[in-house]
Amino acid sequence: MIRVILPTHLRTLANVEREVELDVAGAVTQRSILDALEARYPMLRGTIRDQMTLKRRALVRFFACELDLSHEPADAVLPAKVAAGEEPFFIVGAIAGG
Repeated sequence: MIRVILPTHLRTLANVEREVELDVAGAVTQRSILDALEARYPMLRGTIRDQMTLKRRALVRFFACELDLSHEPADAVLPAKVAAGEEPFFIVGAIAGG
């Protein structure tokens, strides 16, 4: 099981706790995690990534194993500890302002 930590606004939208667990078929990548997340919680479609291009929204970041994975390719394999469920995959809403 893959562990995913969601920011407050997405937890509220999906009516879930801070952490959700997902079954991911095949390689564990950003794309496979987000595909599984959106399949299980369809109300999250379009909130994390654009529905047409499937690119990450500008104010959303991805972290795992103390690494910022936001600019990594969507199909890059994530660290083994994420795939094993030892470490969570964090989806974070970036803070903007001035």
